[in-house]
Amino acid sequence: MTKPLPPLTWFRAFEAAARHLSFTAAAEEIGLTQSAVSQQIKALETRLRVALFIRQPRGLALTDDGRKLLPQVGTALEMLAVAAESVDAGSSKNLLTIATSVSVAQWIIAPALPDFSARYPDLSIRFLSTIWPDDFHTSLADIEIRFGSEKQVGKNAQPLRPDQLVALKSPMLRGDLEDLPLIESVGTSDGWRTWAERVGGGLLTPRIFADSYGMALHLAAQGNGVALVSELLAKPAIASGLITRAHEASIPSKEGYFLSVNRPSNTTTAFCDWFLTELLPG
Repeated sequence: MTKPLPPLTWFRAFEAAARHLSFTAAAEEIGLTQSAVSQQIKALETRLRVALFIRQPRGLALTDDGRKLLPQVGTALEMLAVAAESVDAGSSKNLLTIATSVSVAQWIIAPALPDFSARYPDLSIRFLSTIWPDDFHTSLADIEIRFGSEKQVGKNAQPLRPDQLVALKSPMLRGDLEDLPLIESVGTSDGWRTWAERVGGGLLTPRIFADSYGMALHLAAQGNGVALVSELLAKPAIASGLITRAHEASIPSKEGYFLSVNRPSNTTTAFCDWFLTELLPG
């Protein structure tokens, strides 16, 4: 059986760190924290069973194995970039490319997209599905709607409000929050434990787990329980009556959504103005 390859993100972290001889500079380039880059490289070293860097007090140095690996990884990443470019469908003329999570595309943009399309009938839109900051490829997207902490999402990213977490359920689901199944969004810093610490209500134990706020919101809308999700994401669903607050309280979140424009143009300005004034007013 062929041994599976290490994740591509590990190789990206290694290649960037090897070029800069700095985990911090690599982190800034690829949109991760310095700790995340260090952990990914450590994982790659463990997987390959060799040391790739010599950690020195004032910087990094490549080991012999690191110097051997660098040109091969660099060439492979360049080949992947060329391959992606060669099959990138469609003309870029009158095409707006937006990198965002499925959650934002589904719950915020999609319900109102016919309005934007009616205003700009000659414009085509392509969505790139992303979740974490290292999923974004700025060379491809005109606009990014990133999710993460303010430090993770990088510079020139505008925070989107409201960024509180709220407890939501289907209007058809009866009962108090403490008596209903709880839905937890994994991979985020704040959840039902944080809610219990800030709001009270005793020990709250989730029974259903989802890998995104969007999935948690969908599960709640279908009557499966109470989800703790971003108020920003839930605003359109609350306004339409699809979902309702299960508790009047809200709590701050360490992560949120951020808007970033990579290629300023009349088109990106039009979308951002529409997104901020029509979809996220107030």
